[in-house]
Amino acid sequence: MLKNALAGAAFAVSALVCSTAFAQTIGFSQVGSEGDWRPAFSANMQESAKDYGIDLKFANAQGKQEEQLRAVRAFIAQGVDAIIIAPVVVTGWDQVLQEAKEAEIPIFLVDRDVEVKDPSLYVTRISADFNLEGKLAGAWLAAESKGTCKIVELQGTTGSAPAIERKKGFEAVIGQFPAMEIVATQSGDFTTEGGKKVMEAFIKSTNNLDGICASFAHNDNMQLGAIQAMKEAGLKPGKDVLMVSVDYVPAIVEALKAGEANASVELRSAVGKFIYPVILDYLKSPQELPKWIVIPSDLHTAN
Repeated sequence: MLKNALAGAAFAVSALVCSTAFAQTIGFSQVGSEGDWRPAFSANMQESAKDYGIDLKFANAQGKQEEQLRAVRAFIAQGVDAIIIAPVVVTGWDQVLQEAKEAEIPIFLVDRDVEVKDPSLYVTRISADFNLEGKLAGAWLAAESKGTCKIVELQGTTGSAPAIERKKGFEAVIGQFPAMEIVATQSGDFTTEGGKKVMEAFIKSTNNLDGICASFAHNDNMQLGAIQAMKEAGLKPGKDVLMVSVDYVPAIVEALKAGEANASVELRSAVGKFIYPVILDYLKSPQELPKWIVIPSDLHTAN
């Protein structure tokens, strides 16, 4: 019996050593914590890391690229196995990504994209298709308005991939309809407060949204702020003006149920299950991957 007990103990120790040997340390530089979607995304990445046995080093950049660059360089100095970046903006990444490459630490982009001279500086981007999100919003609005609509647009953070691509996708669709046009556009920086201020400005500049058919917001939080501003002005969001946005956060789901929003394109926040397997498989067996692995999106309406 002693012999069996010792053998069992040896097996347990061996299993522990093996599991520890294959544990990975990964650095994650997150944009910030704006809105409702971003904190949910961060929480899922942290919880999912535990499920996959990953030691996740998390850094919140608070919307500042210089903080992201500092975090990535800190991860490089720590010698992590891989680095995940959700970039604040698309430009200004070449140097730090080159430093990671020289340190033989693979880079994975999530959520947002970057523009670099050498695409080999990162392995792949794992994210939703922001351009498609804009197209889905535009297609819904074109159908709902029968191709005739004057639109106010609440843009995301200037220079960010979601703001650029959602706008492009939306305009690609409405551009096919001569009677559809964006008559006012301004950045609300993806925040509820920013969205409220932008909509307040639109209300003043358009004589209480006279003639405005719809509000397109690059994320739900800005739209929620716009809803507040409209209600305070005595307007009925969802009825006087069609409201379409992106994210499908819990608060917009409630707004859809209340008839104060009309449509939202879902940007999944529980995406660790899409991201970590790709990274772990690559670390186990490095291989060339597609430069973009797409996470699916869906349109939700009040109906």
